[in-house]
Amino acid sequence: MPNSTTTETAPQQADGSLSHGLKQRHLSMIALGGVIGAGLFVGSGAGIAAAGPSIVLAYALSGVLVMLVMRMLGEMSAAYPSSGSFSTHAERAIGPWAGFASGWSFWVLQCTAVGLEGIGAAKIVQGWLPGTPQWMWVALFMVVFCGTNLAAVKNFGEFEFWFAALKIGAISLFLILGVLAIAGVLPGTDAPGTSNLSDFLPNGGNGLVIGLLASVFAYGGLETVTIAAAESQDPVRGVASAVRTAMWRIAVFYIGSMAVAVTLVPWDSKEVTAKGPYIATLEHLGIPGASRLMDVVIFIALLSAMNANIYGSSRIAFSLVERGQGPKVLARLSGGVPRIAVVASCVLGFVCVLLSYWRPDDIFKWLLNMIGAVILIVWIFIAVSQLLLRRRIEREAPGRLVVRMWAFPWLTWVALAGMAAIFVLMWREPDTRTQLYSSGGMAVVLAAVGYAWQRLRARD
Repeated sequence: MPNSTTTETAPQQADGSLSHGLKQRHLSMIALGGVIGAGLFVGSGAGIAAAGPSIVLAYALSGVLVMLVMRMLGEMSAAYPSSGSFSTHAERAIGPWAGFASGWSFWVLQCTAVGLEGIGAAKIVQGWLPGTPQWMWVALFMVVFCGTNLAAVKNFGEFEFWFAALKIGAISLFLILGVLAIAGVLPGTDAPGTSNLSDFLPNGGNGLVIGLLASVFAYGGLETVTIAAAESQDPVRGVASAVRTAMWRIAVFYIGSMAVAVTLVPWDSKEVTAKGPYIATLEHLGIPGASRLMDVVIFIALLSAMNANIYGSSRIAFSLVERGQGPKVLARLSGGVPRIAVVASCVLGFVCVLLSYWRPDDIFKWLLNMIGAVILIVWIFIAVSQLLLRRRIEREAPGRLVVRMWAFPWLTWVALAGMAAIFVLMWREPDTRTQLYSSGGMAVVLAAVGYAWQRLRARD
């Protein structure tokens, strides 16, 4: 059984000494731009190659699941704002072991992602400046964003505000040009009609499954806004507003982009996989400088994700330690910022970069597999936590339900069923089965450690 003292009071204490430098405009843009990463701009090409035009259906299905998860997380985060976000909610609803397992799993995921995004951004710069060492650029990015996050939370907010604005602006322009081209009113282009959509499922159900799995993981990043809300000037209003306005806009960006790309460019075009659907589509339309423009956008998306993951990982670590679930040194604050947690997250991220050079075929590959399904595990903790907490909030503090999950509990169960179905699909595919086993193994080990820690503390 959860320890009521720990789970009900610790989150408020944990956030009490953090600064509150984020404004509503920061949260709104973090909510919109936080899930728009390089996976959408580049990685979606592999999904289109597998699923063909049915990638639109894949993104629609996964988009519905993401909106349900975001709504559930928004309900709990508006009721109990916390820098620990879903980890704190899991502890309150299920027990300390659940908060421990979900929180530290997510920390490993985000720190590893920091390194991966640094590598991706460095490769782009290396293309602009041939002959420069890749590791040097990664180190530079690490120093810049580590310094940004060490200084003050408002610096993180400002960077993310403008990064998100640029990403959203680029996608909006892409959608406008695409719709004009589809309508046949863009100069120099003819309306394609439905010629590229005739073979909707070119690779059958298996292709759709691969596209669905790719689309699910492209949506990662929705948790950042609920982590950041705890450091805003009005956490409850901030998270409620951000969740309500972001969900349908995110769906439009993702699903709309895929619909435009597969309508204008043949799904089996080599350029879609090699360059990504955005560059392939813009070049197909004859937009001058499309490749260079999208390189800049992708570069910004990678830096944005890197910045957000340094922030999110440091706050998750801080919250866990404040709740007695990690080394106390990570909870030290200076100027309202958990600076040691920030540095620790950056160090682990850079270690991942070094491993990609030193041990690319064993340790680094193992690490990538280990984080492959973590986001799905976190979403399951979110759904179970909301299922348990909702009744408790209605009974004990109904005024906290500023955001409400739709059609509770039915849509929560639908979301859980969808997650279970994705796990089954991952198990069926050889490429994702290893990720499922590795991520599941890490979660089980962390849950066991968390449970042992919970029992040990209960005896004291």
